[in-house]
Amino acid sequence: MPRYTSAERLQARKARLERHAAEDDAGVVLKAAARYLELRSRSVDEVRRHLRAARFPESLFEQAIARLVELGLLDDRAYAQAWVESRDRTRPRGSGALRRELVLKGIDRETIEGVLGGRRDTPEATEFGTGDVGPEARSPDERAAERLLQKSRSALSRVADLRTRRQRAYALLARNGFDPEVCRDVSARVTAVQTDAEDSGGQQPFE
Repeated sequence: MPRYTSAERLQARKARLERHAAEDDAGVVLKAAARYLELRSRSVDEVRRHLRAARFPESLFEQAIARLVELGLLDDRAYAQAWVESRDRTRPRGSGALRRELVLKGIDRETIEGVLGGRRDTPEATEFGTGDVGPEARSPDERAAERLLQKSRSALSRVADLRTRRQRAYALLARNGFDPEVCRDVSARVTAVQTDAEDSGGQQPFE
């Protein structure tokens, strides 16, 4: 493949942007937007910013966005729902952090609150429900916090001192956007359950 100098690449990019700015075919812009959606789903605002940065005329990229929404290929509520579910499954976050992330993606406040409100209707059991604090009695943030500590169980298990272990758990939750009350309650509950298991010689929740 031919190698291009930095100057040549800049010139090619400038020429491409000039072609985009002069574009008058809505179909071309629609195809560009569709290509942008091939790798992963996007919010409406992400697509708008991409097309604006590509210098397509605003009237054309707004038409493209409207068409993609009409076809169901752009759906901010579905996007936000998938984002929250992915976070809950693979990288748990507190509601505050999830709100901030979705705002940065251009999701409107009403949609965000609707999605997070629905999150309250899908309780998941974890192994830390003790006494009268069963999974249904805990908030989505508490369940997400427990899952995050489960994912970090190996590192936390190596901390022998209970107080230090609890502090480490609290700090981990705080870094991931959980509010202080959730950090306090969940770090205390999880470390207490683990300590009880260790003292009784049973299977540790973190292993």
